[in-house]
Amino acid sequence: MPKPLFRGIAASTVTPFTADGSPDFSRIKPHVDWIISDGADAISPLGSSGEFSALTDCQRMAVLESVIDANAGRLPVVAGTGHCTTAGAVALARHAEAVGADAMLIVPPYYMAPTPTQVIEHYRRIAEAVSIPTVLYHNITLTSVDLRTDDLVMLFEEGTIGGVKMSNPEPDRISELLQATGGQLHVYAGIDTVAFEGLCHGAHGWISGIPSMVPGYARKLYTLIANNSDLKAAREHWARLAPLMRMQFAAYHNRGEGPHWFSVMKAALNLIGPPVGDPCPPILPLQEVYCRQLAMMLADLGYTLETCRR
Repeated sequence: MPKPLFRGIAASTVTPFTADGSPDFSRIKPHVDWIISDGADAISPLGSSGEFSALTDCQRMAVLESVIDANAGRLPVVAGTGHCTTAGAVALARHAEAVGADAMLIVPPYYMAPTPTQVIEHYRRIAEAVSIPTVLYHNITLTSVDLRTDDLVMLFEEGTIGGVKMSNPEPDRISELLQATGGQLHVYAGIDTVAFEGLCHGAHGWISGIPSMVPGYARKLYTLIANNSDLKAAREHWARLAPLMRMQFAAYHNRGEGPHWFSVMKAALNLIGPPVGDPCPPILPLQEVYCRQLAMMLADLGYTLETCRR
């Protein structure tokens, strides 16, 4: 029987690259070790932050195997196995199960903007091919697919999905889904801008940028809300994390210039953990002016800083 889905904080591990654009496997274990030591409850390789779209299917499989080896069974692994075709997603799902992933994080098919009925069938075919659970990665902005609450409830009740990563800027989408399933469906806050509200609504965990950069601080927020019901302390803690959240998603929400969310992530990891290198172009390294601001934020959280290593 598959393990139950995790509760708490999942860090989306990044993919380091070499100068020629191929995965740098030598940097994966130090990165995974640091993420675990800082306080993550689970790891999620090859999501958006794993730059899966910059990798071939064979590279994705090799990176996942490297992460699973580095993890060595310490934390649950929720593997990103989304693909723009159903056949591709099924192949990646079967590989993830075969190499020991505990669950899958699957974004809807992208670019072709399939109808909701077509997307639902896509998830059903994946579920038929494997036994590990699927966390549906609900990301309208990057897929142009919006499965509504009724669709998600149906997929859960028929056993097609076990969880949803809700990357939606409307906190009520998390609340509505939790209420509709009586909290039985694992719902995760999928974007930092709604993490506080989502956890207060009863989300089972948090998978986004802050958990991937500073998992220990994300875990403390989860503990204050989900375990301790200490709203006053949670507000104070969130006030320290909010500047990092606002920097990370400035350009994303404005649809314009400014710090790119992923440039912020890799810069933060280069400042406080083992170096993970630069993003894969066209995403560029974080500009120096923002890197200085980021360094001050991380120092305020108590991290010992390096220079912006790459």
